[in-house]
Amino acid sequence: MSSPKQVKASHILIKHKGSRRKASWKDPEGRIITNTTKDSAVSQLKALREDIISANANFEDIASRYSDCSSAKRGGDLGPFGRGQMQKQFEEAAFALKVGEISDIVDTDSGVHIIKRTG
Repeated sequence: MSSPKQVKASHILIKHKGSRRKASWKDPEGRIITNTTKDSAVSQLKALREDIISANANFEDIASRYSDCSSAKRGGDLGPFGRGQMQKQFEEAAFALKVGEISDIVDTDSGVHIIKRTG
C-alpha cells in the first residue's frame, strides 16, 4: 500500500522554555511558557494523553483547553497537509498513524505534541 499524499490531523501542543516561540494564545507574554521545563511539559502532555486514551476526556475538548497552538479553537484540528508542510518529526509521526490513532509524545522545535490522525 502506498503512502497517502496528505493526512488530516489534530494535535495538542505544550510549549516550554526550549520552544522556538515562547508565547501562545493562552500565554501572550510567555510568562508560563518561559517557566515551563521540557520535562514538565512532557509530564503534563502524558497525563492528558492518558485521560484521552482511557476515555476520561475527549481529544478535542482537551485540545481546546490546553493546547498552546491557535488550532485549539478548532479542537486542535490542523486540517489536511502534505509532506514538507510540517516539521519533520511531526510529519513523520502524523503519516505513521492510522486514522483515529493517537501518537506518543512528539518533540519538535515548537514544543511537545500528541497527534491524532483524523483522515
